[in-house]
Amino acid sequence: MSELGSFDNPVKFKDQDSDVLLQKCLSSAVLFSDTVFAANQSSLGIPVDPDPKKAVKWLRPKEITSNAVFVEGTMGTTDICQGQLGNCWLLAALSCLTMHPTLFVKVVPSGQSLSESYAGIFHPLAHLPDSVREGRLLFSYSRTTNEFWSALVEKAYAKLIGSYGSLKGGIISEGMEDFTGGIAYSLHVSSRPPRMLWRAITASLARSSLLSCFIQAASVKEIGTVTSEGLIKGHAYAITDTDKVQKASEEVLLLRLRNPWGFVEYCGPWSDKCQDWDFIDNAQKARLELAKVEDGEFWIGIEDFCRLFNTVEMCSVNPDSMSGEASDDTATPSWTLSSHQGTWVPMCSAGGSRRYPRSFWKNPQFQMILSEKDKQGEKKKKCTVLVELLQKYRRQKDKVHFLYIAFHIYKLQDKPGSLDQQFFSNNRPVARSGKYRSIRSVWRKVHLEPGSYVIVASTYRPNQQGEFFLRVYTKTGNIQGFQDFPCINNYSVMVMSKPVLPEDLFRVQKWFDEKAGSDSRVNAVRFMDLVNSVLEKDYELPLETCRQLIFGEDTGGRGRLNRAQAEKLLTSLRNLQSIFFQFDEDSSGTMSPFELSLALNAAGVECDNVVVQLLWERFGAGEQYLPFCGFVSCVARLQVLFGKSVTREFFLSILQHYPYLATLK
Repeated sequence: MSELGSFDNPVKFKDQDSDVLLQKCLSSAVLFSDTVFAANQSSLGIPVDPDPKKAVKWLRPKEITSNAVFVEGTMGTTDICQGQLGNCWLLAALSCLTMHPTLFVKVVPSGQSLSESYAGIFHPLAHLPDSVREGRLLFSYSRTTNEFWSALVEKAYAKLIGSYGSLKGGIISEGMEDFTGGIAYSLHVSSRPPRMLWRAITASLARSSLLSCFIQAASVKEIGTVTSEGLIKGHAYAITDTDKVQKASEEVLLLRLRNPWGFVEYCGPWSDKCQDWDFIDNAQKARLELAKVEDGEFWIGIEDFCRLFNTVEMCSVNPDSMSGEASDDTATPSWTLSSHQGTWVPMCSAGGSRRYPRSFWKNPQFQMILSEKDKQGEKKKKCTVLVELLQKYRRQKDKVHFLYIAFHIYKLQDKPGSLDQQFFSNNRPVARSGKYRSIRSVWRKVHLEPGSYVIVASTYRPNQQGEFFLRVYTKTGNIQGFQDFPCINNYSVMVMSKPVLPEDLFRVQKWFDEKAGSDSRVNAVRFMDLVNSVLEKDYELPLETCRQLIFGEDTGGRGRLNRAQAEKLLTSLRNLQSIFFQFDEDSSGTMSPFELSLALNAAGVECDNVVVQLLWERFGAGEQYLPFCGFVSCVARLQVLFGKSVTREFFLSILQHYPYLATLK
């Protein structure tokens, strides 16, 4: 089976299987009604209009128009028109996508219909009826009034985010990345001479990159204002094509742009109704498919484009496309991709930037191995690597809140295990993404020597909750590899190897003489009384923790300790209490996740952040701080797993799914 998340094996959104739902609806002859994204005000996510005449109704396509079709003819840029929602960024990205059929079919699979096998559900997009106000589609619509594919794609995206209102306002690159899985980046128009910029755009389009552009608004008030040339400030335009025409002896380089509104067009040189076209022969106009209609699409000369626009947004499906230059090897992918999910958890794995040295090392770490230099002729014969850090789930309700993020790359010096505070204090990164930025994603292409590296993903401030996606592209010849940091167990050396104190020997002997049963063993209750007679009052252990400690011993199935086992455990508890005191820096009698990791290391148990995070979720019981008994339970159960010599993957699976780890003997 294909990798989960690929086109052939997509992730099921909230466990909805569109094939299963479709067959169920067809067999029962009942049209699909989506409980995940219901036809209600919550799914709209916009204020209710007080005018009853403008109340929103939910209708299926054929209730809007009897001859409704999924697609009329072929899909194209002019099928998409913006409705009453400020999501030009999304629709401009969708317009770009229609220019690349192989990419487009991955978002909107072909063969879908509103008549044959219709059940009110579309694959892989599951939808409910469309929203209508005053007899017209409220949001995205097609210029062909009976065509609905673009409205359904918009609805699928709204379902993914949570509501239509959540689509209001955004960055073009965000939509382009989500539609293609590519890497988005910005190019300032002024960074290249006009003709060089035109060549870069042409080459990018040839490589199936998605491109758009916009005019920067100087203030919020300027957003949406129309210039004297008919262009809208702060508005997303799709770049759908490039071409050139011969006007007398002059070669004119042109770009084709589209306004997702479907109207309001550029009115300068080379626009639809400009007289410049009168001097171009019919053959050239036919090749360009020049249409002098108000459909939002128009041509503009590259010099005027550079004078009027500020930024070009590009989204490339592979790093080779990002050079913006022509190449002969575009048909052969030359990159290997590794993808990793991660989270920043407050007080656990959200360590902040390098300005916070005491916690920076707790950020998620990803070890990368580069074993071979690029092929002959590549830059300096090093390993070319492109790293992208992308935030997830930051678009919620009617707000978009991006954290300030960055990544740093460090060269490893054959040090096993997760890197600690001392390593980051003594070493500087060999590469980084740049300054922390409050945007969807940051990326950087770097050239590294073969060897082992660690990538650290972080937010600027510590303790900020968030999820992220890390993508690492390497040249295929580099034989890139990723390794999990191993969990190291030296508990027996660090804690259990210390001799029993004379007073404890005497105490245990006396206790067994008075309390032990006929088999010269004590049960969990007697052991709890023994332990709590030694530990300080605020650090006494409950019965359940004592049972966990006993389960970790070889009792022959009796669940009762002999004298030697009791002596060993009592000594270990004294040592654990000393470690707990050492790392309970505020003397609160509890530990934070940061302190837990340090304490585990001191106890000889070295785990990466993923393991520590799962330990905290299991033993912290949702609290921000862990008491001494929780620390003891954590160590006790870890020892059981370490004793089984399980793999890290099985180790994590056990932590996630089995609450009573100590019973696994």
